[in-house]
Amino acid sequence: MATTFSKEERAAMRAAIAEKKAMQEGADAEAACDAAIAAMTGTDKELAEAFHQLVKENTSLAAKTWYGMPAYANADGKTVVAFKPGAKFKIRYATLEFQQEAKLDDGELWPVGFALTGLDDAGKKRIAEILKTAVGN
Repeated sequence: MATTFSKEERAAMRAAIAEKKAMQEGADAEAACDAAIAAMTGTDKELAEAFHQLVKENTSLAAKTWYGMPAYANADGKTVVAFKPGAKFKIRYATLEFQQEAKLDDGELWPVGFALTGLDDAGKKRIAEILKTAVGN
Protein backbone atom coordinates (compact mmCIF):
# COMPACT_ATOMS: atom_id res chain seq x y z
CA MET A 1 0.00 0.00 0.00
CA ALA A 2 1.40 3.38 -1.00
CA THR A 3 1.49 6.07 1.67
CA THR A 4 0.01 9.48 1.05
CA PHE A 5 2.87 11.38 2.70
CA SER A 6 6.60 10.77 2.38
CA LYS A 7 8.74 10.03 5.41
CA GLU A 8 10.05 13.61 5.22
CA GLU A 9 6.56 15.09 5.04
CA ARG A 10 5.42 13.05 8.05
CA ALA A 11 8.50 14.24 9.97
CA ALA A 12 7.64 17.86 9.12
CA MET A 13 4.09 17.37 10.39
CA ARG A 14 5.40 15.88 13.64
CA ALA A 15 7.75 18.87 13.96
CA ALA A 16 4.82 21.28 13.53
CA ILE A 17 2.89 19.55 16.32
CA ALA A 18 5.94 19.63 18.60
CA GLU A 19 6.49 23.34 17.82
CA LYS A 20 2.92 24.22 18.72
CA LYS A 21 3.18 22.33 22.01
CA ALA A 22 6.56 23.92 22.82
CA MET A 23 5.22 27.42 22.16
CA GLN A 24 2.24 26.74 24.43
CA GLU A 25 4.74 25.76 27.11
CA GLY A 26 6.71 29.00 26.65
CA ALA A 27 9.63 27.76 24.55
CA ASP A 28 12.08 30.25 23.05
CA ALA A 29 11.11 30.48 19.36
CA GLU A 30 14.33 32.22 18.32
CA ALA A 31 16.43 29.55 20.03
CA ALA A 32 14.46 26.90 18.16
CA CYS A 33 15.22 28.67 14.87
CA ASP A 34 18.91 28.89 15.76
CA ALA A 35 18.92 25.17 16.64
CA ALA A 36 17.24 24.27 13.34
CA ILE A 37 19.96 26.16 11.46
CA ALA A 38 22.74 24.67 13.59
CA ALA A 39 21.48 21.16 12.80
CA MET A 40 21.92 21.71 9.05
CA THR A 41 25.08 20.88 7.15
CA GLY A 42 26.88 22.03 4.03
CA THR A 43 25.30 24.48 1.62
CA ASP A 44 21.93 24.39 3.39
CA LYS A 45 23.56 25.60 6.60
CA GLU A 46 25.54 28.34 4.84
CA LEU A 47 22.46 29.59 3.01
CA ALA A 48 20.25 29.42 6.11
CA GLU A 49 22.79 31.41 8.15
CA ALA A 50 23.09 34.05 5.42
CA PHE A 51 19.29 34.26 5.01
CA HIS A 52 18.83 34.52 8.79
CA GLN A 53 21.22 37.47 8.83
CA LEU A 54 19.41 39.14 5.93
CA VAL A 55 16.09 38.82 7.74
CA LYS A 56 17.57 40.33 10.91
CA GLU A 57 19.17 43.22 9.02
CA ASN A 58 16.19 44.07 6.79
CA THR A 59 13.02 43.31 8.74
CA SER A 60 11.51 43.23 12.20
CA LEU A 61 10.29 39.66 11.71
CA ALA A 62 10.71 37.29 14.65
CA ALA A 63 12.64 34.05 14.20
CA LYS A 64 10.85 30.78 14.91
CA THR A 65 10.46 27.37 13.35
CA TRP A 66 7.71 26.22 11.04
CA TYR A 67 7.41 22.50 10.31
CA GLY A 68 10.92 22.19 11.74
CA MET A 69 12.41 24.76 9.37
CA PRO A 70 13.75 28.24 10.13
CA ALA A 71 10.94 30.72 9.67
CA TYR A 72 10.15 34.34 10.38
CA ALA A 73 6.88 35.75 11.65
CA ASN A 74 5.18 39.12 11.82
CA ALA A 75 3.98 40.80 15.02
CA ASP A 76 0.81 38.66 14.92
CA GLY A 77 2.96 35.52 15.03
CA LYS A 78 2.02 34.53 11.48
CA THR A 79 4.75 33.09 9.30
CA VAL A 80 5.82 35.43 6.51
CA VAL A 81 8.74 33.42 5.11
CA ALA A 82 10.45 30.11 5.74
CA PHE A 83 13.77 28.66 4.67
CA LYS A 84 13.32 25.12 3.36
CA PRO A 85 16.63 23.23 3.23
CA GLY A 86 17.06 21.03 0.20
CA ALA A 87 18.30 18.10 2.27
CA LYS A 88 15.10 18.03 4.35
CA PHE A 89 13.04 16.86 1.37
CA LYS A 90 15.92 15.40 -0.66
CA ILE A 91 15.78 18.05 -3.37
CA ARG A 92 18.71 19.70 -5.10
CA TYR A 93 18.17 23.22 -3.83
CA ALA A 94 16.96 25.13 -0.79
CA THR A 95 13.93 27.36 -1.16
CA LEU A 96 12.68 30.58 0.32
CA GLU A 97 8.94 30.19 0.71
CA PHE A 98 6.78 33.23 1.33
CA GLN A 99 3.38 32.72 2.92
CA GLN A 100 0.10 34.64 2.59
CA GLU A 101 1.22 37.24 5.12
CA ALA A 102 3.96 38.39 2.74
CA LYS A 103 2.99 41.58 0.92
CA LEU A 104 4.32 40.50 -2.45
CA ASP A 105 1.07 40.93 -4.39
CA ASP A 106 1.73 42.29 -7.88
CA GLY A 107 -1.39 42.27 -10.01
CA GLU A 108 -2.81 38.81 -10.57
CA LEU A 109 0.50 36.90 -10.62
CA TRP A 110 3.60 37.02 -8.40
CA PRO A 111 6.26 34.60 -7.14
CA VAL A 112 6.08 33.27 -3.58
CA GLY A 113 8.93 30.77 -3.75
CA PHE A 114 12.54 31.06 -4.80
CA ALA A 115 15.08 28.29 -5.39
CA LEU A 116 18.43 28.99 -3.78
CA THR A 117 21.70 27.21 -4.65
CA GLY A 118 24.15 29.94 -3.71
CA LEU A 119 24.19 33.46 -2.37
CA ASP A 120 26.53 36.09 -3.78
CA ASP A 121 26.31 39.84 -3.12
CA ALA A 122 23.79 40.38 -5.92
CA GLY A 123 21.61 37.58 -4.53
CA LYS A 124 21.78 39.04 -1.03
CA LYS A 125 20.74 42.43 -2.36
CA ARG A 126 17.80 40.91 -4.27
CA ILE A 127 16.64 38.93 -1.23
CA ALA A 128 16.90 42.03 0.97
CA GLU A 129 14.66 43.91 -1.48
CA ILE A 130 12.13 41.06 -1.56
CA LEU A 131 12.10 40.86 2.24
CA LYS A 132 11.49 44.60 2.54
CA THR A 133 8.60 44.35 0.10
CA ALA A 134 7.21 41.30 1.90
CA VAL A 135 6.97 43.20 5.19
CA GLY A 136 5.70 46.39 3.60
CA ASN A 137 8.85 48.54 3.83
